[in-house]
Amino acid sequence: MKPQLDKKQNINPWDITRGRKISLLKKLVVSMILATTSFTTNAQTGNLYIGTASADITPKLPVALMGQFELRIADKAETPLVANVLALESRSGNNSLDAAIIVSCDLIGIPPRFLTGVRDEVHKQVPELDVSKIFLNATHTHTGPVMDDDTTFSFRYPIPKKGVSQVEEFNILFVQRVTAAVVKAWKSRREGSMSWGLSHAAIAYNRRAVFADGSARMLAPTGVPEFRNIEGIEDHDVNILFFWDKQGKLIATTIDVPCPSQEVGQTSTINADYWHPVREKLKQRFGSDFCVLGWCGAAGDQGPTPMYRLAAEERMIRLRQLSHLEEIARRIVVAFDEAYETVKKDRYSNVTLIHKMDSVTLPMQLVTKDEYLAAKAERDKYLAQIAADPKAAHDFFAPMTWQKDVVDRYVFQQTEANPTIKSEVHVIRIGDVAICSSEFELFTDYGIRIQARSRALQTFVVQLAAGSGAAGPSYLATGKAIKGGGYSGIIQSNLVSPEGGQTLVNRTVELINSMWPEVK
Repeated sequence: MKPQLDKKQNINPWDITRGRKISLLKKLVVSMILATTSFTTNAQTGNLYIGTASADITPKLPVALMGQFELRIADKAETPLVANVLALESRSGNNSLDAAIIVSCDLIGIPPRFLTGVRDEVHKQVPELDVSKIFLNATHTHTGPVMDDDTTFSFRYPIPKKGVSQVEEFNILFVQRVTAAVVKAWKSRREGSMSWGLSHAAIAYNRRAVFADGSARMLAPTGVPEFRNIEGIEDHDVNILFFWDKQGKLIATTIDVPCPSQEVGQTSTINADYWHPVREKLKQRFGSDFCVLGWCGAAGDQGPTPMYRLAAEERMIRLRQLSHLEEIARRIVVAFDEAYETVKKDRYSNVTLIHKMDSVTLPMQLVTKDEYLAAKAERDKYLAQIAADPKAAHDFFAPMTWQKDVVDRYVFQQTEANPTIKSEVHVIRIGDVAICSSEFELFTDYGIRIQARSRALQTFVVQLAAGSGAAGPSYLATGKAIKGGGYSGIIQSNLVSPEGGQTLVNRTVELINSMWPEVK
């Protein structure tokens, strides 16, 4: 019911509330404007130096692919797989203030030995460089090579010993080529400038459908009477950094899309997914040496597949005469262009650059006895099928090891009452923006929490960044997702608890905000 006028003062209480909100909003906007104008003046600033490089990390074919439960062997590369490197340094006179070397890779994830290998080799060639400033992130393509054959990842595959490229071969190739690119980028850094922009594109869709019984399932059909809602938020922000050389030529960009590159993830060919057409379109405009780093934002519960209105989407793509991959690339490039045209004259060559790395202790998700018994039964079922028909290992070895991990975790819990893992986190301040990393497939809610509490003008969340490796490419689901269950919300999918997710958020925000002590 609408409030009545206050007869004594002739004031509508709704107007009072509205007026207070407007007043507070005005104060907030003014304070943000004042704060942002002081961001790069109150902290130590220096001239920005930028280096770029790219490496072809396409594996030798044939090769086993990672990302699905069954073994897939690719004997064709539809696109190259690329590692793109951005080296940043801030200098005051001859003094280096800080640095960051970011490597974006067309891979599903990055095992710790890949990161360690690159850091060790870079140190040999550039001993004066603090190699802890290097971090690698994956775009999460499901059409890249199997990366490890030990216990780093939950899915392990029975890769044939003959006629197929082995994991160790790719490890050697990766470390050699990425190291060379990092060294090249670092040694080629020159004075330049940068800008930051925010745009929007409908790339990511929440892929968890909730039904009448409270259960949730990933990519489940929604055109049924039992469907109730999509479980979580969808993030359509596209955060972008632009980098120019001293002559004003655009030489690099980072594009942060909160969506894994999984449009062609079911196929059996090497493919960088939607990042390849994005890069090709931008290189046509800015030159063949234009360096494009694709970042996957917090997107554990997101994907590029719409969950409803499918017919309308299909019609529009068909009328544009595009493939689904090309349609995703088109949207990203449009978002890029809109941000570029808006901020291209708002460049900064003298910026604050701070890079912090921390190891955060997170509580693991505990395996219940019922979950243990169910996983053990599934593991034994798959083992029996493989024993009865060794060729069945192609289909059942990965799901068997997925269940085995849960059994092993439960056994470990009997000796460790409150198990934890350590997770490497990078936080970078550059100008008015913050970049923060996570090694998890981080549900979008966590990314929103970080951005909402960040003191930075704009915050980039980069998931699936290499770290301690204890997490592997594990999901980090929210409490509501754990309650709903389904793939990505069950114990097999999650190594860290939702409480651990909040711990990660809190520490990341603490690190970010420590870089903006002048903003309260």
